[in-house]
Amino acid sequence: MFSRLRRRDGRQGEPVAFAAGAGLVSARLHDEAGNPLAGGEMVLRHRRSRRATRTVSDDFGLAVVTAATGTYDVTVSSGGYREARHTVDVVTGDHTSLGDIELHPDASVRLPGPGRWVIDPDHTSIRFVARHIGLSRVHGRFTRFHGSIHVDEQIENSSIEVVIDAASIDTAAEKRDEHLRSPDFLDVERFPKIHFFSQGVQRAAGDRWHIDGTLNLRGASRGVRLDASYLGLRSWNGDRLGAVATAELHREDFTINWQQTLAKGLVVVGSTIELRFDVQAVRGV
Repeated sequence: MFSRLRRRDGRQGEPVAFAAGAGLVSARLHDEAGNPLAGGEMVLRHRRSRRATRTVSDDFGLAVVTAATGTYDVTVSSGGYREARHTVDVVTGDHTSLGDIELHPDASVRLPGPGRWVIDPDHTSIRFVARHIGLSRVHGRFTRFHGSIHVDEQIENSSIEVVIDAASIDTAAEKRDEHLRSPDFLDVERFPKIHFFSQGVQRAAGDRWHIDGTLNLRGASRGVRLDASYLGLRSWNGDRLGAVATAELHREDFTINWQQTLAKGLVVVGSTIELRFDVQAVRGV
């Protein structure tokens, strides 16, 4: 079966196929200023079975999902915004549009006040993921690091610094860790520290921020953008803030060029490394 999504100019777009016994639901998510919200989540929960169907909005704020016939409670959410709720009846072979859904800022998510916030290593993790022979993902972490966040009166002028002990790399495999510490990879004897410092903080949408900075790794300095989500403030053994930040690195940019190739040109270690920082920081310690 086919349905057609309408474009923003009102004209019909390309036909969209979906299974018999199902219908299509769509919505366009935007913020209070009319800007599209990418990465927002739309969840349809069946009134009777409570089975949930999820989708995420694209770069233009469009969320589209196929669901079995029935009545659904719909929640639409995006970090830093209040949740919106709707009800929709999904009809076999039909397309139901919820239209434009405006999400409003969640005032309960307060930004941190000015001052110095110190990263708590006991409640912070720095992790990475790399591909191995195109089959699996190897997960690792660094166990020793320190850093701080300096929040400015004007939040865009805030700064972040993190220093990592390169030798603390841990992938739960001793021989692999020894190889990663060697000159083939991190060369920790010559370059014992991995250093990141920010040069700008820019709000993207809701709780999402862009943090532009410089990463010094294995003696090479390169510009890096962290995509961050601010999680808010809590009081527990002091005032604390939480955030999650991710980045994608290409190890060749830092002269980490070691490689082996299997048959048919398949490489042993992928060139792209995914980084993830789960951060708690304490005020003024």
